[in-house]
Amino acid sequence: MGAAGGAACGDLIRVAVQVDEDRVVDAGFDARGCAAASAAGSAVVELVAGAPLLAAARVTHDCVADALGGLDPSRRHAAALAADALHRALGAAVADGMARLDASSDRTLVAMSGGVDSALAARLALEAGHQVIGVTLELWSDPANDGGKSCCSPQAVTGARALAHGMGLAHLTLDLRGRFRTAVVDDFVAEHDAGRTPNPCVRCNGLVRFDAMLRLAGSLGARRLATGHYARIARDEEGPLLRAAADPDKDQTYMLARLTPDELERLWFPLGGLTKDVVRQRARSVGLSVADKAESQDLCFLAGTRRASFLRRHATRTSKTARRGEIVDLGGTVIGHHQGHQEFTIGQRRGLGLAAPQPLYVIHKDPVANRVKVGPRAALATRRVALRLARLDRAGGAVDRVKLRYRSEPVPCRLAGGPPAGDHDRLELRLERPVEAVAPGQTACLMRGDAVVGWATIDEQEERRAA
Repeated sequence: MGAAGGAACGDLIRVAVQVDEDRVVDAGFDARGCAAASAAGSAVVELVAGAPLLAAARVTHDCVADALGGLDPSRRHAAALAADALHRALGAAVADGMARLDASSDRTLVAMSGGVDSALAARLALEAGHQVIGVTLELWSDPANDGGKSCCSPQAVTGARALAHGMGLAHLTLDLRGRFRTAVVDDFVAEHDAGRTPNPCVRCNGLVRFDAMLRLAGSLGARRLATGHYARIARDEEGPLLRAAADPDKDQTYMLARLTPDELERLWFPLGGLTKDVVRQRARSVGLSVADKAESQDLCFLAGTRRASFLRRHATRTSKTARRGEIVDLGGTVIGHHQGHQEFTIGQRRGLGLAAPQPLYVIHKDPVANRVKVGPRAALATRRVALRLARLDRAGGAVDRVKLRYRSEPVPCRLAGGPPAGDHDRLELRLERPVEAVAPGQTACLMRGDAVVGWATIDEQEERRAA
């Protein structure tokens, strides 16, 4: 079942479909509102009942309007609602496991966000002779956000679908909002409440997005899943590894660090060897309408809102968000107050509201006491990093550098004790040079050269806790 419309426009269309393997074997609708809504619902059912699944996934609002002999501009919204309800219904049916297409070595599922990178990835797959299907994930819907700036909002889904249809592609939507809230947003709130700074994108890629899309690829008989990420895949004698992109300014391997070797076997990153400028040039050359579309800079669920206000709105009953607390110096003397430790991260300088003869930085956060400790920049430096919840895809002796933040250069290092490949509750990383502002909760992307061989979560540093 899929629905579109509601209180805002007064029209509501619900569409239900029954999918059996590669075909829509039955469809029905229910409409409320103007006569055009009922007509559009009827038309969309007639278009897809008995049709191949991938043909139904190509139905646009223009198809619905054409089936009605054309609609005047004031009523075309009904065709758009009917098409949107249809695609929600198709996505739900596929997510429920109703679809099963014969496997094809030429079929590729492409993750499409509505931006230039994923659009060009789809285009490159077409140019390679692949049968391409687009998929977009709906992960978050929040009226307090700016959906136009998010890559996974209802608005993004609509834009990505229109882009895919404009390229002649079948397109499906997966609604993963419940899973995303539980695995990513609830964790984001809880980690901040615990005094840590989480990486929601790393978690989303590792626990939500790729798992769901690879399952869909299997249902659709697609040999591979392609995305517009800037990353490459390399192989050694043990199998595939994630490798840094050719464009160091766009490299996204850090955000993909939790992908497993089994997942990498089925992934393709067509943009891994390209720079962003080349991507835009190629998109313009083939007439992609999003060639110059601006990139989203925010976390998808923070688009258009501040982190502090988001945490307050989504705080749990046990959260200490927005509770007044103390700011202390390294000696424990109270030198100021704050409105919630969650508003700060290790290494932060601005926003402390303190007057001091020298710059002060956040050195440590005590979430139980709701206290923020500040000190000089020198107190941020460390050469040892405690890690927890680590996974090594190669023996620990292979690790020779680490990325401790997304936009940072890899730091030469080694893992203490040379641990074997596998999962580890605790590890210690020893850096060859001091690094500042290592933030608990962030991901440590463990590397051998430019290849990712493991990941871990940064733990609280002992010397910082004692400072």
